[in-house]
Amino acid sequence: MEELKLDVQLRSEVGSSKIRKIRGANKVPAVVYGGKKEDKTTIIQVDRRNFEKIMRTQKGRNVIFHLNVMEGEKKLRDYSAIIKEEQHDPVSDRLLHIDFQRISLTEEIEVKVRVEAKGVPIGVRQDGGSLEHILWDLDVRCLPTKIPEKLTVEVGELKIGDSVYVKHIVFPEGVKTKHDMEAIVMTVVPPMKEEVAAPTAAEGVAPSIEPEIIKKEKKAKDEEGAAEEPKGKEKAAPG
Repeated sequence: MEELKLDVQLRSEVGSSKIRKIRGANKVPAVVYGGKKEDKTTIIQVDRRNFEKIMRTQKGRNVIFHLNVMEGEKKLRDYSAIIKEEQHDPVSDRLLHIDFQRISLTEEIEVKVRVEAKGVPIGVRQDGGSLEHILWDLDVRCLPTKIPEKLTVEVGELKIGDSVYVKHIVFPEGVKTKHDMEAIVMTVVPPMKEEVAAPTAAEGVAPSIEPEIIKKEKKAKDEEGAAEEPKGKEKAAPG
């Protein structure tokens, strides 16, 4: 993987009001940290248009930048770096801040690489199942120049109940992972069965009543009727 050059400007202004001013000028505040012990964190700002243009063309990849730290037109220093974190506005998704990490092209680093399915499983196209993607990316370790764009998994022969585990993934030369080899990456699940809802009283079916309740109601009615029945007239004594 080649380095992509990006000129960044040294930033001395800090604080909320200064940050708003930087963003208003279509710049993105950022920092660069890591590297050797003697390397200090560098506070910079990045041209938004240039950065977003690069990221659009490299979508989904782990980009390696060759940062040229500038002060006006003067170049102060340069180093290789990767993006460690981006902060976005939760509503507009506008990029707010970037954390870069210094790296060495001759030392291994750990990054996340996305996992992509190739093909349509037999269990999907013939039996109506669906492919459930459980792990969307894996932590891999390699030299920065060896970072794969993606990890492709062939799923065309999978039947319902079949799974792809981490141990089944073929990693490029020089790329390894410490992830659990028995972890499931993808699996083919059977089609979901439609459940028929039981009819309700509103649909014309009376709800069932417990026999005990019926007995109690009948007994109450019998006692009520007996209480209301008039007593018979007494017979006259024979004369």
